[in-house]
Amino acid sequence: MTRAMIEGVDQAALTAWMDRQGLGSGAIEDATPLAGGTQNILLRFIRSGRSYVLRRPPPHLRANSNETMRREARVLAALAGSDVPHPGLIAACPEEDVIGASFYLMEPVDGFAAPNGLPPLHLTASVQHRMGLSMVEAIAALGAVDYLAVGLDGFGKTENYLGRQVARWQAQLASYAEMPGWTGPDEIPGVARVADWLSANVPSDFRPGIIHGDFHLGNVMFRHDSGDLAAVVDWELCTIGDPRLDLGWMLATWPEGDTPHPTDVAVTPWVGFPTASELVAHYAARTDRDLSSIGWFVVLACYKLGIILEGTHARACAGKAPRATGDKLHAHTVALFERALRRIG
Repeated sequence: MTRAMIEGVDQAALTAWMDRQGLGSGAIEDATPLAGGTQNILLRFIRSGRSYVLRRPPPHLRANSNETMRREARVLAALAGSDVPHPGLIAACPEEDVIGASFYLMEPVDGFAAPNGLPPLHLTASVQHRMGLSMVEAIAALGAVDYLAVGLDGFGKTENYLGRQVARWQAQLASYAEMPGWTGPDEIPGVARVADWLSANVPSDFRPGIIHGDFHLGNVMFRHDSGDLAAVVDWELCTIGDPRLDLGWMLATWPEGDTPHPTDVAVTPWVGFPTASELVAHYAARTDRDLSSIGWFVVLACYKLGIILEGTHARACAGKAPRATGDKLHAHTVALFERALRRIG
């Protein structure tokens, strides 16, 4: 195996740490990097006949990279035994001095990521319909978990959670002005109008729960033998918030018609997936939360995700990210704000 294939993972140090944890013996075998939805490193390997997947931050750490790993591990530990399909946590190393960053080990997921291609079974309308419904069931189950009972007290700031969202993301957007060459907020349609609408229509019935924070078709894995979920993955934005935002996020990235838009998170062919109204009805049947304001959560998801994606465009304008990537994500931002404007009328 080449050094590049195991970048960021010192196998000798990992082996010694696993020895101390009582996790097998002998050499690490068949170490294989896995593609992930982020720049985080995923390494699958075998030790003593057991398969593991290691997850750690990218080689060039950001300020919050290690804390993000610690939070992910904490969430996966909290979800053990729940109805939420998730990768099983095996062990976590919050310390940064073992392999140079905090990391954790999890069970491999026997499933596939739909945006990477669909197997023949999942090309059928009935199975695709089930895929969409199973996604809703996962976030309904997540929102039903008692976060205090599973040890996630203090995992997120719940005070005025909904009321402070707009200001939080306005500040994020304003910070991009520090990037020289950024085209600015005027290139985002309706950015001020959407913010004003959100501020004027904040729901008053907030009840905190666990949210994934980036729930869409690209952050789940499906079983090979059915349309059911194998696991929800990429938990780095998980926090305590309003679980309805996960449904709003799913709808904000879901095709609005029978033909996906290039900026939707979708698959080809799109032949049987539920409509947005079917997704909301399926969620409503599995929660006691009021969904009369779900449109507000869809608009908030468009607003928040659009601003997050615009950050890469701003960095690209400043020469700190590939320009093609920045332009592509700016198009996503524009599409999200156009969707928000259609929602608010």
